[in-house]
Amino acid sequence: MTDKDLALFEELFKESPEIKYPKTGEVISGTIIKVEKKNVLVNVNNQFTGLVVSKEVGNTVDPSTLLPGTSIEVMVLGDSVERGLLILSLKRANQIKNLSNLEKFFNSSEVITVRPTEANKGGLLIDIDGLKGFIPVSQLTPLHYPRVEGADPEKILAHLNSLVGVDFKVRVINVDENGKKIIFSEKAAIKEDREKALGNLKEGDVVEGVVSGILTYGLFVTFNGLEGLVHVSEIDWGHVNNPSKFAKVGMKVKVKVIGLDTEKISLSIKRLKENPWDVLAKKYKVNDVVTAPISRISQFGAFMDLEGGIQGLIHLSEISHGVVKDIRDFIKVGEEVKAKIINFEPKKKRIGLSLKALKPAPKQTKKESDKKEETEEKKEEVKVEKTKAKEKSVETKKTTEKKTAATKKSSAKKETTAKEEK
Repeated sequence: MTDKDLALFEELFKESPEIKYPKTGEVISGTIIKVEKKNVLVNVNNQFTGLVVSKEVGNTVDPSTLLPGTSIEVMVLGDSVERGLLILSLKRANQIKNLSNLEKFFNSSEVITVRPTEANKGGLLIDIDGLKGFIPVSQLTPLHYPRVEGADPEKILAHLNSLVGVDFKVRVINVDENGKKIIFSEKAAIKEDREKALGNLKEGDVVEGVVSGILTYGLFVTFNGLEGLVHVSEIDWGHVNNPSKFAKVGMKVKVKVIGLDTEKISLSIKRLKENPWDVLAKKYKVNDVVTAPISRISQFGAFMDLEGGIQGLIHLSEISHGVVKDIRDFIKVGEEVKAKIINFEPKKKRIGLSLKALKPAPKQTKKESDKKEETEEKKEEVKVEKTKAKEKSVETKKTTEKKTAATKKSSAKKETTAKEEK
């Protein structure tokens, strides 16, 4: 090498950028060289080559954006002497960036979108490139809150698991400096909309909502960020013993607002329909015959499923002229029968039906007739005896009262005489 070549080499060396070896934990910029099997090869300052293995890419990066020539920020984890490569992490560089963003979102109350990756009995877990966040059950909106009979923990967990992978609009309500405690709230994200909707709501309003929960005592319906209860007595005009027969979770329903007590909203489905008792009263009267299926059988009678969900009672005594030991010997659930209306009080929501009234009473034999007459005579005798006993009791009471009055009068007279003698 000549002196001229050596001088040129020294000049080029002085003009070349300083070789700065990246330190472990440092966040540096690089340019993607290529992506192969989710592993990313990165050019660092045209001086080093680094590798981001697939597990260090993270879950917030869209793989389709990792293209050759794209600039990215990565954290240095170390180096591989054997490969002559820097070991880099895109995920950990993003953690620092994401934590900074979360702090900004917390301070600004900005609504963001997160997607749960796991669930436990307390709520939903969020993984943001290794940063662990949490949406507690108490911070879920009524639409997602687990309405479970008896607060069964297994059913609650099953419900929460069904929300994994669903996008949630939330606000950050807690974040610490090291990212150890990050809490999100779905309720907080709709606070303003909810307050506005509650302020505009009034009794008598008809709204469309979604069934968010079904319990034995009624249906929960959410609308405009609010939630109200359709009590079991307000689901239908007829008897409701199982609300789940009338609706399913997620089903759209129209409801009427019938009560507002602070944040407790009472709703009704049945009041959007004409009162079936009024409809029935226009159509039927006592002694009319109705045809309908038997809906259920109890110890004291059977119920017919009349129009509009009204349940008409056939009392045990109205099943047959004979002795009825088991109603099922005469009728079955689901069987369509004819019955006569023997009592109808629409205002009291009562309707009495009879099967035996449609059948002639069996003729009595002379023996049965005599026995009945004898029974009636005995009843009459008992009645007379009771009347006599009552009259005697009244007479005895009067006699006792007279004696008591006479005794008091005599005592008073003696007392007066004694005073005069003194």
